[in-house]
Amino acid sequence: MDRSPPAFFNQGPSAHARLAFFAALAVVLLVVDSRLGALAALRQGVGTMLYPLQRALLVPRDALSLGREYLTGVDRLRAENAEMHRLEIANSRALLQAEQVGAENQRLRELLGARERAAIPSVIAEVLYDTRDPYSRRLVLDKGLQHGLLAGQPVIDARGVIGQITRVLPLSSEVTLLTDRNATLPVELQRTGQRAIAFGGGNDGLLDLRFLAASSDIKAGDSVVTSGLDGVYPPGLPVGKVARLEAPGTSGIFGRVLIEPTAAIDRSRLMLVLLVDRQALPPPPSEAPADNRKRKPKSDPS
Repeated sequence: MDRSPPAFFNQGPSAHARLAFFAALAVVLLVVDSRLGALAALRQGVGTMLYPLQRALLVPRDALSLGREYLTGVDRLRAENAEMHRLEIANSRALLQAEQVGAENQRLRELLGARERAAIPSVIAEVLYDTRDPYSRRLVLDKGLQHGLLAGQPVIDARGVIGQITRVLPLSSEVTLLTDRNATLPVELQRTGQRAIAFGGGNDGLLDLRFLAASSDIKAGDSVVTSGLDGVYPPGLPVGKVARLEAPGTSGIFGRVLIEPTAAIDRSRLMLVLLVDRQALPPPPSEAPADNRKRKPKSDPS
């Protein structure tokens, strides 16, 4: 049986000949373009003509990307706004720690005629970046002198004390965190009222209470708050909780107490700077009032 196509379809070169011709032409064009770059102008022209079509085909993708970015930005702004409101509400509770101190010492305050401490004004600041010094724990905030910040003012978040302002510029400031190796903070145990000094730079981001007597009444989980004896931090601000106790050394006199900070020191992005006026804070207690001190007798001229 003859399976060859009719004579009507047998026009021009055969299919095999056309395949061989175009294959050879493709090889020649590849060699010429790689050696001489003769087709660069042709490619540029084809690319220029196809560019509007490419942009039109990318419009749906770009529209979806913009919509996704817009929704993500809205969600992020809502979350930040909610975080700011939460900080205001939570820190208003922290700023009123004086009420707790006042409840414990109400009778003494009435006898001494002490005035109730007013609410401390504050400024919300955002963390810009960490400092480049790998041996310190400091952050740079987006508020400075023009916002009322001064060196020495305390910084807190919704949970407790973060650190202290140590350097102020017109539009930014630097805060030294509690976990910095040079940071110290006068504290007291809320359960017993025992006073101590918390040192930064401990292991695993913990604070260290040193030089405490081995017989001190301290338990794991005890709350630690500011004592206010330094005239910088208002009394009663949360600092941390007792994480663990270490036995005294060979001397058998002093032990170590490690404190876990309650504040989110490494995670807080928004912080509250207390615009503390040192003159408005109660002075550290002295041994005896100035009026009750024994006056020196006047010398007898005779």
